[in-house]
Amino acid sequence: MADPSPPTEAADIMTVVHEAVGGIELEPAEKRDIWRFTRRELPYLSSQRTSYFILGSYRDPHLRRLRAVQNELTKQLGSYPFIMGDLLELPAERLNTFDIMFSLLATYSDYIVGVFEKESGGEAPELGEIDDSPYFAKSYVFPRDYAWVTDANLESKRHVIQAALEIAFSDDLSGDEVQSQIESLVDRTRDTDLDIDEQAIWDVIDDRTGEGEEPATYSWVHLNKFRKFELHERCFPWTTEDELRSAVNELPSPTPRPEWEESRER
Repeated sequence: MADPSPPTEAADIMTVVHEAVGGIELEPAEKRDIWRFTRRELPYLSSQRTSYFILGSYRDPHLRRLRAVQNELTKQLGSYPFIMGDLLELPAERLNTFDIMFSLLATYSDYIVGVFEKESGGEAPELGEIDDSPYFAKSYVFPRDYAWVTDANLESKRHVIQAALEIAFSDDLSGDEVQSQIESLVDRTRDTDLDIDEQAIWDVIDDRTGEGEEPATYSWVHLNKFRKFELHERCFPWTTEDELRSAVNELPSPTPRPEWEESRER
């Protein structure tokens, strides 16, 4: 098999790669592996379809939620949603290949979509990558059970549900105490404009109990990064998989082309 030749945009690609590896000199075989990867994967990102780079945990059941997002985006004509784990891998020898692949895919994708359910794992450093330049402007986050303000403020239905989940999964409360505190929580919402159905709250709790999944918890660093996206109206919290699927509709549609791409072409 003939060695892959450099693509037409080789100079731009190598700029991204050199930054990802910290400027070290690449060996000829490493360059060939990179050309092979870029010739295989990057054409999909530069096609007429709008690409969505989906980030998140590959462990079950979290991977199922990534697939749910991918499936929802696939329904849109002209979209190309993908997960890095499905693509051709660079040989894992001397180089930090994950950083190279991530940087190339994030640079040439139209949008980046992060789905978060916990504060540990590979998705944690990914959040640190996309919350700043050059990726922030085209990134969107979907954190499970996220709420910025304290639950005492109860500013929205999701804040009430988050507070109820924390009560329900508390190790310090008996079943009767959980029941009493959630009823009290719902009573407090009656003094606000929120339309909260107590049974709907219990349905969410029952679903999470049946799945054996406790509420997602995040460090203060994670919460601050989510808040940054929230201030830019690119943070979409969710509790159930159905809510996540619905929230995908908040992402930019495949057309028109994103503003960041137009500015790059100029």
